[in-house]
Amino acid sequence: MIFRGGRASVNIISGGNDAEQRRDGDYLDHDARYERTGEFIDILKRVWTSDTPFSHEGKYYRFEDNVSNVRPLQKPHIPVFFSGSSDAAVEVGARTADTYMLWAESLAGTREQLDRIRAAEARFERANPLRFSLSVRPIIAPTEAEAWAKAEDILGKARALQAKSAQAFGIGRRERPGQPQNVGSIRLLETAAKGRVVDKRLWTEIAQLTGASGNSTALVGTPEQVAESLLDYYDLGIDTILIRGFDPLRDAIAYGRELIPLVRAEVARRDAEAAGKSPLQAARA
Repeated sequence: MIFRGGRASVNIISGGNDAEQRRDGDYLDHDARYERTGEFIDILKRVWTSDTPFSHEGKYYRFEDNVSNVRPLQKPHIPVFFSGSSDAAVEVGARTADTYMLWAESLAGTREQLDRIRAAEARFERANPLRFSLSVRPIIAPTEAEAWAKAEDILGKARALQAKSAQAFGIGRRERPGQPQNVGSIRLLETAAKGRVVDKRLWTEIAQLTGASGNSTALVGTPEQVAESLLDYYDLGIDTILIRGFDPLRDAIAYGRELIPLVRAEVARRDAEAAGKSPLQAARA
């Protein structure tokens, strides 16, 4: 695969469930996995930026005279994305990440997360401040009623699929949704416990159904309504938004045509206003 124009980035995932990690032969406990991730990212960045061979002897990695003849187009290196809500994760991510990724919790929960990570960031000397990314699954339609009908259809299909998978593979006997080990999923379930809809239109029922095993909260409404909610997170300090649909191709087309332009236009307007420029001046610049 070729990435042109510096569009590559990497997302470093440490693994949040001990049982899943052991299936792949990884027997480190939760905190040790994040400690290993920190060492790995330090090495990775040095490999990307070092012009001369170097050796390393750490707790988890050891090598001699490593140097890479391949250099990232981005300078000083490919951006590193990172996620995790535990204390161990925050400590590593605040030091090593370029962008810290969050799932869409309530606005209050997101604000608390940002404050907590920024407080950890302040303890380290960093070349650049952390950026923050929000992952959420928009469900949009021409009317709010149609959007909620889509959400209910998605929920019904997810319930049927979960029941079929549990029956076919015995998944329910090994892993029961609702009892996650990783802190990020626990936080999403705490948001879901506040109601099927939190804040203006954050829909939590898929997170509740799946045990919040991934990016599973959604913003439901018209493109204008969902854009408004995305901008609420932007106002908290979110820099980038990762959106993924339940119907990937159709949703990607709808997002590109109906949602993303609204968000970009309003972000440009707000940024111009904050900079003391008119939107026209900002566009010309």
